[in-house]
Amino acid sequence: MSMAGAGAVYDRGYRPYDGSRGRRGAATFALYKASIRRALGLRRTWRQKFAPFVLLGIVTIPAVVNVGIGYVTRDRLDNKIEIITYRNYVGVSSALLLFVALVAPDVMCPDRRQKVLPLMFARPLTGVDYVIAKVGAIGSILFAFSFLPQVVLFVGNMLVSDSAGKYFTGHLDILWRVPVTVLMLAAFYAVVGVAIGSLTDRRIVAGSAVIGLLLITSIASSVMVGEIVNGHGSIAALVNVLSLPLYLRDLVFLGHIDPTSPLAGVSNGGLFAVATYVAILLVGVGVLLQRYRWVEH
Repeated sequence: MSMAGAGAVYDRGYRPYDGSRGRRGAATFALYKASIRRALGLRRTWRQKFAPFVLLGIVTIPAVVNVGIGYVTRDRLDNKIEIITYRNYVGVSSALLLFVALVAPDVMCPDRRQKVLPLMFARPLTGVDYVIAKVGAIGSILFAFSFLPQVVLFVGNMLVSDSAGKYFTGHLDILWRVPVTVLMLAAFYAVVGVAIGSLTDRRIVAGSAVIGLLLITSIASSVMVGEIVNGHGSIAALVNVLSLPLYLRDLVFLGHIDPTSPLAGVSNGGLFAVATYVAILLVGVGVLLQRYRWVEH
């Protein structure tokens, strides 16, 4: 039996790369983009896309409802009904907490579990570059996660107001206060989530640790602060890692600590809040740099 014409020969010789060669910046940016794609489930199955985009839809619902109420009542009431303000919208919701617990471990843990770190650092990439790419990716997503609903709220309120131009010029402070506070919130939770995710190669352990840290410190702080009497809180409110960025939010929006917050009435409470915020960021960055220093050797 003749086998002529039944086979095929392929010339798969080595072909050198002729494209442009990037240095550390290019490698860091490539890792940054890859981390964002993984976190959002892009180029993955619909199951990986489901949670991020559903959670984004959930946090946008209050803005849509607020705009809808404003539209329905725009010709009936002199005073507009607001179910949420810009300051309160820069908050820590259950959806945001769940998002951090899901995304940060998913971006960090597989690199250790699949043992691809040596391959990554065979390229012009240092431990500092790796940390910048990962924190930057999670921070960018958290910023968008918290900022897009604010855009919906602002544009919607402007369109249903009596005069869009007057609303815009009357709320110019929102155009800088919201991005600043959202950036502080995103940076804080990005560092905390990524730092915890770097301590293990198991996503479920890292996610549980993120939720556990935030909830346990919140409960412990509430117990230590107790009941707020006559606007006098306690310095123990700073133990609450979950709500710490909200004290800085109040400083930006109000210029002082909210009188109804657990930190109200504490002498130099705003200064202590800023110092604690910076200290936690430094600890998180220190943990990350220590964890990934070995790969440079």
